[in-house]
Amino acid sequence: MPQPTLKTARIELVPLADEHLELEIELDSDPEVMRYLDKGARSRAATEEAHLRRRRAAEKVPGLGFWVGFVDGDFIGWWILQPPHGPDQPEVEGEAELGYRLLRRHWRLGYASEGSRELLRYGFTELGLSRIFAQTLAINEPSRATMTSAGLTFARAFDSSESFPGAEHGEVEYELTRETYLSQR
Repeated sequence: MPQPTLKTARIELVPLADEHLELEIELDSDPEVMRYLDKGARSRAATEEAHLRRRRAAEKVPGLGFWVGFVDGDFIGWWILQPPHGPDQPEVEGEAELGYRLLRRHWRLGYASEGSRELLRYGFTELGLSRIFAQTLAINEPSRATMTSAGLTFARAFDSSESFPGAEHGEVEYELTRETYLSQR
């Protein structure tokens, strides 16, 4: 099953393609956007490498991957629903990681949670996932608020394996299970 284009009331989520690279470069070059994700703004070369990793993520499990979000044709950011892949994410069949990154001018407009809710719907009802989780630095209050707004609940705190500012406070994981999602609908 290839990734479909998804739609919410305001957002069109299109599977990531090579034509979106310049949009990713714009997003990753903002140090405020990258504040809790890296050591600062990414170079063009680093974003090109990340783009290739993002495209490969869509090949691991059919239907999962990265989506680029547009509102009225304007790029606002991207969302992920990908298989677990990191040192603090054991690979468990039926689970996926949710993530999002938006241009700063689109922060606090409800887009992050709106797009996330659509990926939760898609993951549970169309892919039959059993659990979707999201992780962020413990000090990233805006992202934690988005996770809660989207319907995820706090699952755990853990030491971060990252080495950029803020990681010394650790990371948190929020989750939603298919059973809970369906019982709330």
